[in-house]
Amino acid sequence: MLAKRIFYYLVGLTLGSIGVYFFWQKKNASFDYGMDARTLKTIRIKKRLFSDEAKNAMLKFDIDTLKISTILENGDVDFGKGKPRQKPCAEYFVTGKKELEKVSLLVKRCDSTSTIQKVIVN
Repeated sequence: MLAKRIFYYLVGLTLGSIGVYFFWQKKNASFDYGMDARTLKTIRIKKRLFSDEAKNAMLKFDIDTLKISTILENGDVDFGKGKPRQKPCAEYFVTGKKELEKVSLLVKRCDSTSTIQKVIVN
C-alpha cells in the first residue's frame, strides 16, 4: 500500500515538474536569486553608457558590445574590488568567464544608467 502511494506521488511530481518546466520556458522567466545574478541583472536593465576610456580600450583590444553583453550576462562580480555601497552610484568589478576570463569591466551603476567606466584586459 505504501509503495503504491510513493509510486503515484513520484509519477505526479515528475509530470508536474515537466509541466512547470515547459510553462516557465515559454514565459522566458529568469531566476536571479544569487548576489552576482541580481547585480548583473540590475546593470543590464539600465541604459548602458560607455566612458571615453572604455571606448578606447574596446577599440584597442577589439572588444565589441556583444562581448560586453556576454560578460554582463554571466560574468563574476568581485564585490571586494568594487564599491557596491557607494552613493549615489555604486561601482562593480565584473570579470568574464571562459574565453572572456581575461576581460574585466569597471561598471558604475546609477539610478537610470549603467556606465562602463573601464575595460581591463589582462
